[in-house]
Amino acid sequence: MTLRDLSEKDVIQLQTGENLGRIDDLAFDENGGRLQSVILRGRAHCFGLLGCEEDLILPWESVRHVGTDVIMVDAEPMPGTKRRR
Repeated sequence: MTLRDLSEKDVIQLQTGENLGRIDDLAFDENGGRLQSVILRGRAHCFGLLGCEEDLILPWESVRHVGTDVIMVDAEPMPGTKRRR
């Protein structure tokens, strides 16, 4: 599976059913090359004119299932830093 394949699936919070968005990036451990987390970019308000929500960072261990259309996660997202333009 490629990053493009992952980025086309909605990420759903298992406990609440909330759609958190789609995966935009991956973070790897520099030393071992192990996948650490997935990053969902914050949603833009008014096409970005009013800023963006914070990015969401989900530990890879929280991914419970990668299905045909969705990715199920079981963790509260950790806010990242705001996107810079």
